[in-house]
Amino acid sequence: MFCPTDFTALISCTVLLMVQTSDGSEIIDGKEVKPHSMPFMALLKNNKYMCGGTLISPSWVLTAAHCEDMKTVLLGVHSIKKNEKNSRQVRNVEKQFPHPYYDAKNKNNDIMLLKLDKPVKQTKPVGLLKLSNSVKDPKAGTVCVVAGWGRTDYNIKQISDVLMSVKVTVVDRKKCNSSEHYNHRITSDMICAGSDGKNRADTCQGDSGGPLLCNGALVGVTSFGRGCGDIKFPGVYAFLSAKQLVWIKNTMKS
Repeated sequence: MFCPTDFTALISCTVLLMVQTSDGSEIIDGKEVKPHSMPFMALLKNNKYMCGGTLISPSWVLTAAHCEDMKTVLLGVHSIKKNEKNSRQVRNVEKQFPHPYYDAKNKNNDIMLLKLDKPVKQTKPVGLLKLSNSVKDPKAGTVCVVAGWGRTDYNIKQISDVLMSVKVTVVDRKKCNSSEHYNHRITSDMICAGSDGKNRADTCQGDSGGPLLCNGALVGVTSFGRGCGDIKFPGVYAFLSAKQLVWIKNTMKS
């Protein structure tokens, strides 16, 4: 779910909580990252909502398809509130390209490309995370990383001022799809990742579209979940499978 922000009260975040699912992400059980240590992270916003994204080329940001109508992309952000003129670059969204087969109901193909109005300048605080030619489907038990500025507590309607990250553990797709968990909602184009059984590591409102990083590679895009930090319902990420990579690269070329 989106996390609305009015940027007159940057830390206040009023969201519409859905009983069954939450589309978006917050960092649960995470910690503040070293400033600008993830220079590819993008903060996306419009007049009502915010999302996360990944800068994959000077003119393109990858995010989730349900992050509709994003108007502005901020790069080089660590603290939302602080005046970071020396690190920030701001771009407008020239055009958005949601996946042509995105299913808003089931969240299939929940990826989108944003074309920026002008290329960013690569600096220490602003850098690219280029896509690999192929992405390996992470095995169950693989430890990955997610990041964002979303809420850090599901019950407190407040986003994080600083960029947070947490390690999440990939859950077997068959297990995640069982009746005890997502009950046949998970497809081969989705990855489940969350708690290692001892923590509540998860994503939820506020950071939809942010990256899932496994062994340093961009493997997925934050998509949806049920609640936040619920061990039975890990976060779900759109998997950057071979066919998704083809669509991304063809769209950028065109």
